[in-house]
Amino acid sequence: MTRPPVEPVGDDRASRSSPASGKAPGPDALRHVRWLGGGSGAGKSTTARRLAARYGLRRYGTDESMADHVRRCPPQRCPALHAFAAMDRDERWVHRGPEVMLETFGWFRGEAFDLLVDDLLALPADRPVLVEGLRVLPDLVAPLLSGARQAVWLLPTPRFRRAAFTSRGGLWDIAGRTSDPPRALANLLERDRLFTDRLRGDVARLELGSVEVDVGLGEDELEERVAAALGLPDAATG
Repeated sequence: MTRPPVEPVGDDRASRSSPASGKAPGPDALRHVRWLGGGSGAGKSTTARRLAARYGLRRYGTDESMADHVRRCPPQRCPALHAFAAMDRDERWVHRGPEVMLETFGWFRGEAFDLLVDDLLALPADRPVLVEGLRVLPDLVAPLLSGARQAVWLLPTPRFRRAAFTSRGGLWDIAGRTSDPPRALANLLERDRLFTDRLRGDVARLELGSVEVDVGLGEDELEERVAAALGLPDAATG
């Protein structure tokens, strides 16, 4: 079956990477911020919560600001996000192929990243901030870094991601609410594999930090590796 053409939504990442306030923060403005990105199911949220508790960091979960940012970002600035919000579950996960799902998913395109930066600039700078989530995209974060050890990306292998979602629901729950759960799940898993591959390439190109996450890597070891990659004080470095 021939797929319908993808409607272009524009590649305006550069304009979205500047805060909505009109200020363009340099690296020094967010020197106290560390970034934890990565593929779906890699353990970003769990690791961020553990690190926040251990080091007294202020955690900013990018997933938690999604609804607010969609509301604050008008359709002309965030067309992909608003198009996605208007779809039913089958339109999102069953009737479109993984490549189309990847290219038209607003968060993967960096839409509303400017609002995320505005939120960070508005936070008190009394303690370090750890930003985590799939919206932490290498191309958008790199200009905001004052040092390479301010950011790291978790890159899950396909078998790790499937094992993670099997144990805790995740994509299975999303797929189960469609008319064709097996197809929806296959689409989602392939979309997320493509996203992780894109992250891997972007992180390598920009010479940023990453941690490969595979089956057998426990939460304690992952926490230590991320802490070391971010240069946190008493992290193991060996």
